[in-house]
Amino acid sequence: MRLQALISAVAMLSATTANAACPIELAVYGDRDKAAEIDFRPTLESATVTNSFKMVMDNSVVLDGVVMWSDEVGRPNGMLMHQCPEGDVTGEELDACTVWQGVIYSVDEQGNVGLLPRERIGAAAPKKLIFADLGHSLRMSAAYGPDGFSKVPWDIFEIQGCQE
Repeated sequence: MRLQALISAVAMLSATTANAACPIELAVYGDRDKAAEIDFRPTLESATVTNSFKMVMDNSVVLDGVVMWSDEVGRPNGMLMHQCPEGDVTGEELDACTVWQGVIYSVDEQGNVGLLPRERIGAAAPKKLIFADLGHSLRMSAAYGPDGFSKVPWDIFEIQGCQE
């Protein structure tokens, strides 16, 4: 009995340590309803984009995500796009392919709410992310329906692991 409890405690500690040590640019998140998964990826060197990710939906639909911090009042403004044109795009084209836009909040181990940190080497991924009003925006988008995804995720995503 004691050995089993010790093994369980070590496994939980290992999982917590692995998740806590994961840098944001390699973090993988999932929502409670298992409708979507978020995979962050290194942004590399960009003058405006501070974080990059993709959101994988059902029916193999992939939404491309970027985060750009605002200057006036510092906020991580996230955008999710579906099938945007490549290269130089107009504001109208970008608006047409954007399925969600908003501030991305983070939640730490103690339940404190903050802002998604900018990608920087060694910055640990937050435990949870909140994409305010994500579900409603996705359901209202052109990507939802018979030719797109059919499940809408919850607005809160919890870290599931770390890409290698």
